[in-house]
Amino acid sequence: MVWNWDLIFAIVVPSIGGWVGALSMLGEVSSPDGKAWYEQLRKPIWTPPNWLFAPTWLALYTAMGYASYLIYTDCGGFTDEAALPLGLYVTQLVLNWFWTPVFFKLHQLGWAFLHMCVLDGATMACMASFLLVNKLAALFLVPYLGWLAFATCLNYACWQMNRADDQPIKQ
Repeated sequence: MVWNWDLIFAIVVPSIGGWVGALSMLGEVSSPDGKAWYEQLRKPIWTPPNWLFAPTWLALYTAMGYASYLIYTDCGGFTDEAALPLGLYVTQLVLNWFWTPVFFKLHQLGWAFLHMCVLDGATMACMASFLLVNKLAALFLVPYLGWLAFATCLNYACWQMNRADDQPIKQ
C-alpha cells in the first residue's frame, strides 16, 4: 500500500488548526454547573446543539483539505499557477482558525462578526480562484460557504441579542 502523504497532509492540517483554535473554547462553551460563558449567552432559537459543531467542522475541514489537494495536484505542486488559489486558501483557513478565540475567548461578538464577514469574502475569493483551476475543488467548498453563511447569521444574532454585554475595546 502506498500512502499519499500530500493528500493526508492536505486533509489533516485544517483539522489540526481547528482543534488548536478549539482550545480557546475550553471552559467557555459548557461546564458542569451550566455557567460557562456560551451557556449563559442569549442565542436565537435556531442555534444548533453544541454536539453538532465538532462533526460538522470535521467534515468541512476534510472537504476543504481535499479541495486544496486537487488544486495542488492540478497545478503541479507549489507553482506560480498555484500561488493565488492556495494563497487565498491559506488566508481564509487562518481567518477561520482565528475567529474562534475572538468569539469564545475574548467574547468580542461584534469584532467576531466583522471577522466572519472578512472570512466570508476571503472564502468566496478562494472558491472563485479554485473554480478557474478545478470545478470539483470549488464544489467541495460549497458546503463550507453555506455553513459560514449560517455561522455569520448566528454570530450576528448573538451579537445583537447580547449587545448590552459587549465590553468596549481598550485602546
